[in-house]
Amino acid sequence: RSKVIVKIRNNSMKKGGYMIEENKSSMKNSVRRLIIAGIGVLIQIIWVVVLVMRLNQYSQIITLLTVAIELVLVLAVYSMDTNAAFKLPWIILITVAPIVGICVFFLFGRSGATKKVRARYRKIDQQLFAYLNQDEQIIEELSKKDERLANDFKYLWKCASSPVYKNTDVKYYGDTCDAMAAQLEDMMQAKKFIFLEYHAIEMAESFQALRKVLMAKAREGVEIRILYDDAGCIGFLNPRFIKYMESMGIQCRVFNPIMPVLNIFMNNRDHRKITVIDGKVAYTGGYNLADEYFNITHPYGQWKDSGIRFEGDAVQTATILFLEMWNALREQDVDIEKYLPVYPYKAKEQGFFALYGDSPLDKEPAGENVYMNLLRHAKKYIYFTTPYLILSDEMTRELTGAAKRGVDVRIITPGIPDKKTIFQVTKSYYPQLLKHGVKIYEYTPGFMHEKQCICDGEIVVVGTINLDFRSLYLHFENAALFCGYEAVSHVKEDFEALFPICKDMSKEPSERTRRLRLSQLILRLFSPLM
Repeated sequence: RSKVIVKIRNNSMKKGGYMIEENKSSMKNSVRRLIIAGIGVLIQIIWVVVLVMRLNQYSQIITLLTVAIELVLVLAVYSMDTNAAFKLPWIILITVAPIVGICVFFLFGRSGATKKVRARYRKIDQQLFAYLNQDEQIIEELSKKDERLANDFKYLWKCASSPVYKNTDVKYYGDTCDAMAAQLEDMMQAKKFIFLEYHAIEMAESFQALRKVLMAKAREGVEIRILYDDAGCIGFLNPRFIKYMESMGIQCRVFNPIMPVLNIFMNNRDHRKITVIDGKVAYTGGYNLADEYFNITHPYGQWKDSGIRFEGDAVQTATILFLEMWNALREQDVDIEKYLPVYPYKAKEQGFFALYGDSPLDKEPAGENVYMNLLRHAKKYIYFTTPYLILSDEMTRELTGAAKRGVDVRIITPGIPDKKTIFQVTKSYYPQLLKHGVKIYEYTPGFMHEKQCICDGEIVVVGTINLDFRSLYLHFENAALFCGYEAVSHVKEDFEALFPICKDMSKEPSERTRRLRLSQLILRLFSPLM
């Protein structure tokens, strides 16, 4: 294992090879494509706004019609079944600038996707999630031990079609190099298939060792599938990546390609991170397949991330989540059963484990609800790590409410941000949270990218879900909820090692200029739309 870790950290690339060429050209090509797409969308928005404004100048009827539409639209936004924080900025924009507000709302402010997209996912989910079943004896056993914890898992089965498993082992990695080393070792043992789904992939040093394993396994006849998000890979990959990988016998698909055409669904991204190997072993966590996640490069200081490896019955859910996204893009797999093999496995530990996905296409914010459920029944302490802190009123109330009950509530955010504007929004939440007893820590060595939570040393969440609106409402996400494992204590140890090297914001001066407060207030108001 140590040799593999060293290889990941120190692996060098040959000059003149495809990897170097791709690394040099991907940023230029991807940014150019993003600019072209942005210009195309902007031109369409301007055209619609100008057209409406010109018509508005020539007719009182159109003016009255605009006012009527404004009133109806404000009422419609107010009545939407969504978080109130999403409604307020739209109401203000439509009221203050009716022409622009109405046009932009109809383009971007309606449902998270078109009816066609929703129907496609609904059909796929009905087919795939039928393979997942809940063993009621497991629920009964957990209920006898702790009804509160059992209710957390019951929620996931009822509202996210995610069963809780017992015959599963889990290992936690607080170092991404350790996680990738284990991942590579498991991939080298693959006999049937390897599925990779990541928000961001960079054809650079971190991907070199993984690429070699994938190519070797493809030559052996192992089925390899790679799914990545187009927006997540802007600056990392260009379209030649797909041709290159497919020439090696590796299948690739891109989620929601960025196009210079207005698209309601464009705002929803695939933020999941899943690896499935033969339906036997799976990985998930916060890290993507790019150099900064393994501290090969340091654009924002020391990068902190984590992940888990799990083996046993729960891997079936990971396979289903991957196939959901894969089949939503193109033709569907007919023989699902071949990717859901039954292996004789005897778990070493007697814990309880559930992997769950969160989708913006339903009206169930599973990611946020899991966090809030843990806050509601926390007795002693609950700790979070998140790269972004943009909270709904409901989440804020649960955080401060737990602190008021005497629960030790702590949140670790980055010390060096990757997005300065978003970091100002994050900091705008500090005063209110600190005032009511929530403790905020900034990870001074660099960027905190972990997305995890531990409650009372009993139950843990590790996954891809940030404490921000995009993760909780707009993105496809995934996470694992588990208890009764030694890995829970390892997560606790990871938190305890972080606090001493973090800045306790409750001990820092809270002086903010009026200008800073105003800018943070405006950013915070429109943060749900960012």
